[in-house]
Amino acid sequence: MPVSLSAIGAFARTHDPDRFLCALFAPEARREAVFALIALNHELARAREAASNPLAALIRLQWWRDAVEEARSGRPARRHEVAGPLHDAVTDGALDPDALLGLIDAREAETEEGGLATEQDFVTWLRGTAGGWSAVAGRLLGAAPEACEVLRALGAAYGLAGVLRSIPVHAAQGRCLLPADRLAAAGLTAEDAIAAPDSPPVAALVREMAAEGLTALADARRDVPAEAIAAALPAVLARRDLARLARGQATGERGLGDRLAVSWAGLRHRV
Repeated sequence: MPVSLSAIGAFARTHDPDRFLCALFAPEARREAVFALIALNHELARAREAASNPLAALIRLQWWRDAVEEARSGRPARRHEVAGPLHDAVTDGALDPDALLGLIDAREAETEEGGLATEQDFVTWLRGTAGGWSAVAGRLLGAAPEACEVLRALGAAYGLAGVLRSIPVHAAQGRCLLPADRLAAAGLTAEDAIAAPDSPPVAALVREMAAEGLTALADARRDVPAEAIAAALPAVLARRDLARLARGQATGERGLGDRLAVSWAGLRHRV
Protein backbone atom coordinates (compact mmCIF):
# COMPACT_ATOMS: atom_id res chain seq x y z
CA MET A 1 0.00 0.00 0.00
CA PRO A 2 1.27 3.51 -0.73
CA VAL A 3 2.86 5.22 2.28
CA SER A 4 0.57 8.21 1.76
CA LEU A 5 -2.80 7.44 0.21
CA SER A 6 -4.28 10.07 -2.11
CA ALA A 7 -7.74 11.51 -1.54
CA ILE A 8 -9.20 9.44 -4.37
CA GLY A 9 -7.44 6.35 -3.04
CA ALA A 10 -8.95 6.94 0.39
CA PHE A 11 -12.37 7.39 -1.25
CA ALA A 12 -11.98 4.06 -3.07
CA ARG A 13 -10.86 2.29 0.11
CA THR A 14 -13.85 3.63 2.06
CA HIS A 15 -16.56 3.00 -0.51
CA ASP A 16 -15.32 -0.11 -2.33
CA PRO A 17 -12.77 -1.96 -0.20
CA ASP A 18 -12.95 -5.06 -2.42
CA ARG A 19 -11.80 -3.32 -5.58
CA PHE A 20 -9.44 -1.11 -3.61
CA LEU A 21 -7.55 -4.18 -2.39
CA CYS A 22 -7.42 -5.49 -5.96
CA ALA A 23 -6.16 -2.12 -7.21
CA LEU A 24 -3.09 -2.34 -4.98
CA PHE A 25 -1.79 -4.97 -7.41
CA ALA A 26 -1.92 -2.53 -10.34
CA PRO A 27 1.34 -0.94 -11.50
CA GLU A 28 1.98 2.16 -9.41
CA ALA A 29 1.89 4.45 -12.45
CA ARG A 30 -1.71 3.40 -13.18
CA ARG A 31 -3.01 2.98 -9.66
CA GLU A 32 -4.49 6.48 -9.26
CA ALA A 33 -6.47 6.03 -12.46
CA VAL A 34 -7.80 2.70 -11.16
CA PHE A 35 -8.82 4.44 -7.95
CA ALA A 36 -10.68 7.05 -10.01
CA LEU A 37 -12.44 4.28 -11.93
CA ILE A 38 -13.45 2.60 -8.66
CA ALA A 39 -14.81 5.90 -7.38
CA LEU A 40 -16.80 6.53 -10.56
CA ASN A 41 -18.30 3.05 -10.34
CA HIS A 42 -19.39 3.76 -6.79
CA GLU A 43 -21.08 7.00 -7.84
CA LEU A 44 -22.87 5.27 -10.71
CA ALA A 45 -23.98 2.37 -8.51
CA ARG A 46 -25.52 4.71 -5.97
CA ALA A 47 -27.31 6.85 -8.56
CA ARG A 48 -30.55 4.92 -8.14
CA GLU A 49 -30.07 4.30 -4.42
CA ALA A 50 -29.63 7.99 -3.67
CA ALA A 51 -32.43 9.18 -5.96
CA SER A 52 -36.03 9.54 -4.89
CA ASN A 53 -37.32 8.36 -8.27
CA PRO A 54 -36.07 6.97 -11.61
CA LEU A 55 -35.99 10.40 -13.27
CA ALA A 56 -33.74 11.76 -10.55
CA ALA A 57 -31.43 8.76 -11.07
CA LEU A 58 -31.25 9.47 -14.81
CA ILE A 59 -30.34 13.08 -14.04
CA ARG A 60 -27.49 11.86 -11.83
CA LEU A 61 -26.22 9.60 -14.60
CA GLN A 62 -26.40 12.48 -17.08
CA TRP A 63 -24.31 14.59 -14.71
CA TRP A 64 -21.53 12.01 -15.03
CA ARG A 65 -21.91 11.82 -18.80
CA ASP A 66 -21.42 15.57 -18.95
CA ALA A 67 -18.37 15.33 -16.68
CA VAL A 68 -16.77 12.73 -18.98
CA GLU A 69 -17.57 14.72 -22.11
CA GLU A 70 -16.11 17.87 -20.56
CA ALA A 71 -12.90 16.00 -19.79
CA ARG A 72 -12.81 14.71 -23.36
CA SER A 73 -13.18 18.21 -24.77
CA GLY A 74 -10.53 19.68 -22.46
CA ARG A 75 -12.90 21.81 -20.43
CA PRO A 76 -12.12 22.43 -16.74
CA ALA A 77 -12.89 19.69 -14.23
CA ARG A 78 -16.01 19.93 -12.12
CA ARG A 79 -15.54 20.76 -8.44
CA HIS A 80 -16.25 17.28 -7.09
CA GLU A 81 -14.09 14.81 -5.16
CA VAL A 82 -14.50 12.14 -7.84
CA ALA A 83 -15.00 14.24 -10.96
CA GLY A 84 -11.62 15.95 -10.51
CA PRO A 85 -9.45 12.79 -10.44
CA LEU A 86 -11.61 11.23 -13.15
CA HIS A 87 -11.02 14.30 -15.32
CA ASP A 88 -7.28 13.93 -14.78
CA ALA A 89 -7.34 10.26 -15.76
CA VAL A 90 -9.23 11.05 -18.96
CA THR A 91 -7.08 14.00 -19.98
CA ASP A 92 -3.93 11.99 -19.23
CA GLY A 93 -5.13 9.32 -21.64
CA ALA A 94 -5.41 6.63 -18.97
CA LEU A 95 -9.20 6.23 -19.26
CA ASP A 96 -11.11 6.11 -22.52
CA PRO A 97 -14.17 8.42 -22.49
CA ASP A 98 -16.25 6.10 -24.68
CA ALA A 99 -15.62 3.19 -22.33
CA LEU A 100 -16.69 5.34 -19.37
CA LEU A 101 -19.86 6.36 -21.18
CA GLY A 102 -20.59 2.68 -21.68
CA LEU A 103 -20.42 2.13 -17.93
CA ILE A 104 -22.84 5.00 -17.42
CA ASP A 105 -25.25 3.72 -20.08
CA ALA A 106 -25.31 0.27 -18.49
CA ARG A 107 -26.64 1.75 -15.25
CA GLU A 108 -29.81 2.99 -16.93
CA ALA A 109 -31.30 -0.50 -16.62
CA GLU A 110 -31.50 0.06 -12.87
CA THR A 111 -33.79 3.05 -13.36
CA GLU A 112 -36.46 1.21 -15.35
CA GLU A 113 -39.81 0.65 -13.69
CA GLY A 114 -40.42 -3.02 -13.02
CA GLY A 115 -36.73 -3.91 -12.90
CA LEU A 116 -34.98 -6.39 -15.18
CA ALA A 117 -37.50 -8.47 -17.08
CA THR A 118 -35.47 -11.43 -18.30
CA GLU A 119 -32.37 -13.34 -17.38
CA GLN A 120 -30.77 -12.14 -20.60
CA ASP A 121 -31.43 -8.56 -19.50
CA PHE A 122 -29.84 -9.43 -16.18
CA VAL A 123 -26.73 -10.93 -17.79
CA THR A 124 -26.39 -7.95 -20.14
CA TRP A 125 -26.62 -5.62 -17.15
CA LEU A 126 -23.99 -7.58 -15.20
CA ARG A 127 -21.62 -7.60 -18.17
CA GLY A 128 -22.10 -3.88 -18.66
CA THR A 129 -21.71 -2.82 -15.02
CA ALA A 130 -19.44 -5.03 -12.89
CA GLY A 131 -18.15 -6.75 -16.02
CA GLY A 132 -17.71 -3.42 -17.72
CA TRP A 133 -15.66 -2.14 -14.81
CA SER A 134 -13.22 -5.04 -15.10
CA ALA A 135 -12.98 -4.62 -18.88
CA VAL A 136 -12.29 -0.88 -18.61
CA ALA A 137 -9.77 -1.48 -15.83
CA GLY A 138 -8.07 -4.09 -17.98
CA ARG A 139 -7.82 -1.70 -20.89
CA LEU A 140 -6.39 0.93 -18.55
CA LEU A 141 -3.76 -1.59 -17.44
CA GLY A 142 -2.75 -2.49 -20.98
CA ALA A 143 -4.78 -5.63 -21.71
CA ALA A 144 -5.61 -6.40 -25.34
CA PRO A 145 -9.29 -6.35 -26.46
CA GLU A 146 -9.59 -10.15 -26.29
CA ALA A 147 -8.25 -10.19 -22.73
CA CYS A 148 -10.64 -7.38 -21.81
CA GLU A 149 -13.57 -9.57 -22.81
CA VAL A 150 -12.24 -12.33 -20.55
CA LEU A 151 -12.10 -9.74 -17.78
CA ARG A 152 -15.67 -8.70 -18.56
CA ALA A 153 -16.88 -12.25 -17.92
CA LEU A 154 -14.89 -12.48 -14.69
CA GLY A 155 -16.22 -9.13 -13.53
CA ALA A 156 -19.79 -10.14 -14.30
CA ALA A 157 -19.39 -13.08 -11.91
CA TYR A 158 -18.35 -10.64 -9.20
CA GLY A 159 -21.44 -8.58 -10.01
CA LEU A 160 -23.68 -11.64 -9.69
CA ALA A 161 -22.22 -12.46 -6.30
CA GLY A 162 -22.77 -8.87 -5.24
CA VAL A 163 -26.43 -8.92 -6.25
CA LEU A 164 -27.08 -12.20 -4.45
CA ARG A 165 -25.26 -10.99 -1.32
CA SER A 166 -27.21 -7.72 -1.34
CA ILE A 167 -30.78 -8.98 -1.68
CA PRO A 168 -31.68 -7.97 1.92
CA VAL A 169 -30.02 -4.56 1.49
CA HIS A 170 -31.88 -3.93 -1.76
CA ALA A 171 -35.12 -5.10 -0.15
CA ALA A 172 -34.69 -2.50 2.58
CA GLN A 173 -34.45 0.09 -0.20
CA GLY A 174 -37.61 -1.25 -1.84
CA ARG A 175 -35.63 -2.70 -4.76
CA CYS A 176 -35.08 -6.12 -6.30
CA LEU A 177 -32.49 -6.64 -9.05
CA LEU A 178 -33.22 -10.30 -9.74
CA PRO A 179 -34.73 -10.95 -13.20
CA ALA A 180 -38.50 -11.25 -13.24
CA ASP A 181 -38.53 -14.47 -15.26
CA ARG A 182 -36.27 -16.29 -12.78
CA LEU A 183 -38.41 -15.04 -9.93
CA ALA A 184 -41.56 -16.23 -11.69
CA ALA A 185 -40.04 -19.67 -12.34
CA ALA A 186 -39.50 -19.94 -8.59
CA GLY A 187 -43.08 -18.86 -7.90
CA LEU A 188 -41.98 -15.40 -6.78
CA THR A 189 -42.38 -11.77 -7.72
CA ALA A 190 -40.10 -8.84 -7.04
CA GLU A 191 -42.56 -7.73 -4.37
CA ASP A 192 -42.22 -11.11 -2.64
CA ALA A 193 -38.42 -10.80 -2.56
CA ILE A 194 -38.66 -7.26 -1.20
CA ALA A 195 -41.19 -8.23 1.47
CA ALA A 196 -39.37 -11.37 2.63
CA PRO A 197 -35.79 -11.46 1.31
CA ASP A 198 -34.82 -14.26 3.73
CA SER A 199 -37.77 -16.53 2.94
CA PRO A 200 -37.11 -20.16 1.93
CA PRO A 201 -38.17 -19.64 -1.73
CA VAL A 202 -35.82 -16.67 -2.11
CA ALA A 203 -33.02 -18.56 -0.37
CA ALA A 204 -33.52 -21.51 -2.72
CA LEU A 205 -33.31 -19.24 -5.76
CA VAL A 206 -30.14 -17.66 -4.42
CA ARG A 207 -28.54 -21.08 -3.98
CA GLU A 208 -29.55 -22.06 -7.50
CA MET A 209 -28.26 -18.90 -9.15
CA ALA A 210 -25.04 -18.99 -7.12
CA ALA A 211 -24.35 -22.55 -8.22
CA GLU A 212 -24.91 -21.57 -11.85
CA GLY A 213 -22.59 -18.61 -11.46
CA LEU A 214 -19.94 -20.76 -9.86
CA THR A 215 -20.09 -23.19 -12.79
CA ALA A 216 -19.84 -20.35 -15.31
CA LEU A 217 -16.88 -18.90 -13.43
CA ALA A 218 -15.12 -22.28 -13.37
CA ASP A 219 -15.59 -22.55 -17.15
CA ALA A 220 -14.39 -19.02 -17.86
CA ARG A 221 -10.92 -18.43 -19.24
CA ARG A 222 -8.66 -16.79 -16.70
CA ASP A 223 -5.52 -16.20 -18.75
CA VAL A 224 -5.13 -12.46 -18.34
CA PRO A 225 -1.85 -10.59 -18.72
CA ALA A 226 0.12 -10.15 -15.52
CA GLU A 227 0.03 -6.37 -15.73
CA ALA A 228 -3.79 -6.46 -15.72
CA ILE A 229 -4.19 -8.84 -12.79
CA ALA A 230 -5.78 -6.11 -10.64
CA ALA A 231 -8.76 -6.08 -13.02
CA ALA A 232 -9.22 -9.85 -12.67
CA LEU A 233 -8.85 -10.17 -8.89
CA PRO A 234 -12.53 -9.46 -8.06
CA ALA A 235 -13.18 -12.92 -9.53
CA VAL A 236 -11.30 -14.42 -6.56
CA LEU A 237 -13.87 -12.89 -4.22
CA ALA A 238 -16.69 -13.89 -6.56
CA ARG A 239 -15.63 -17.54 -6.40
CA ARG A 240 -15.55 -17.50 -2.62
CA ASP A 241 -18.86 -15.66 -2.30
CA LEU A 242 -20.70 -17.82 -4.83
CA ALA A 243 -19.42 -21.01 -3.16
CA ARG A 244 -20.76 -19.82 0.19
CA LEU A 245 -24.09 -18.74 -1.29
CA ALA A 246 -24.50 -22.02 -3.18
CA ARG A 247 -24.13 -23.83 0.16
CA GLY A 248 -26.70 -21.57 1.76
CA GLN A 249 -24.15 -19.86 3.97
CA ALA A 250 -24.23 -16.19 4.86
CA THR A 251 -21.40 -14.18 3.32
CA GLY A 252 -21.24 -11.45 5.95
CA GLU A 253 -18.29 -9.13 6.27
CA ARG A 254 -15.00 -9.75 4.53
CA GLY A 255 -12.58 -11.81 6.58
CA LEU A 256 -8.86 -12.43 6.64
CA GLY A 257 -9.31 -15.46 4.39
CA ASP A 258 -10.83 -13.31 1.64
CA ARG A 259 -8.03 -10.78 1.83
CA LEU A 260 -5.35 -13.45 1.84
CA ALA A 261 -6.93 -15.18 -1.17
CA VAL A 262 -6.85 -11.94 -3.16
CA SER A 263 -3.29 -11.19 -2.08
CA TRP A 264 -2.05 -14.69 -2.96
CA ALA A 265 -3.70 -14.54 -6.39
CA GLY A 266 -2.29 -11.06 -6.97
CA LEU A 267 1.23 -12.13 -6.07
CA ARG A 268 0.99 -15.19 -8.33
CA HIS A 269 -0.67 -13.21 -11.15
CA ARG A 270 -3.29 -15.95 -11.42
CA VAL A 271 -6.98 -16.06 -10.54
